[in-house]
Amino acid sequence: MSFSICIVTHNSRSELGALLDSIDQQLTMRPQIICVDSGSTDDSAALARERGAEVVVMDGNPGFGAANNAALALVTEPVTVLLNPDCRLLDSGIERLAAAAADHRALIAPRLLNEDGSVQDSAHPLPGGRDAYLAAMTAPQLLPRRLRDQLQPFRAESCVSVGWAIGACLAVRTELLRVLGPFNADDFLFAEDLDLCLRARALGVSTLLDPSIVLVHSGAHTSTGPIDRARLELQASRRREVIERQLGALALARDDRSQRLTFWLRAAVRRDRQRNLIRLKALREAQNRSS
Repeated sequence: MSFSICIVTHNSRSELGALLDSIDQQLTMRPQIICVDSGSTDDSAALARERGAEVVVMDGNPGFGAANNAALALVTEPVTVLLNPDCRLLDSGIERLAAAAADHRALIAPRLLNEDGSVQDSAHPLPGGRDAYLAAMTAPQLLPRRLRDQLQPFRAESCVSVGWAIGACLAVRTELLRVLGPFNADDFLFAEDLDLCLRARALGVSTLLDPSIVLVHSGAHTSTGPIDRARLELQASRRREVIERQLGALALARDDRSQRLTFWLRAAVRRDRQRNLIRLKALREAQNRSS
């Protein structure tokens, strides 16, 4: 199955080198690789060029969405894989991911692992659903499998339809991705993947998680890392903007309530307490700014 890989870099030299190494080591045939460098001050673009990628250098930093749109314009293969530079292939599973995308009118995401091998919460239910209250008040991993997979689809053991998946790795038919946009270039940072999956859903295009295909994604949050308050506040604002725009005010109100409940209960039981208190405050400030 021939496919193209689109990678957006921003001061990503070390991560990009590891990704390109894994592509060369794990894949039998090298796909078309398009790297769009978005305002890097390191030599990410030079490294990508040296390693045989097609490289586009964008002035300034127009954002993840705009950079991916520029990459998609150069794709020549029938399937496109959007891939973050902080991912790493463990085997040839991305070839099966591309083949699945060719066979389905859907966005296909793999299972993502943290560096320590734990499963990343990279796939989520549709925001604004009543199930989110249950997820906040229970330990979903202890529930029966059917309900658990509904509340925390990233734990699923078989292919499952999800509300949305993070954009660290998504495979889509190229023609379909172009119909979807794919990204709103006005959205500079955060929630571009949520927006893409919700817009796709509105057109009858599902987002699927295939947990049999596994990649490492090192860029996700870990509780031991430093807390970037400004980043969490911007994430809260962007999530609210996308949900209101794509799903409406009622879904936004439900999502706000379930998010508040989730953060408060986690902090109350001292589960990553400081971060959840900051996320709770960030959500309140985002609500205040939009009211």
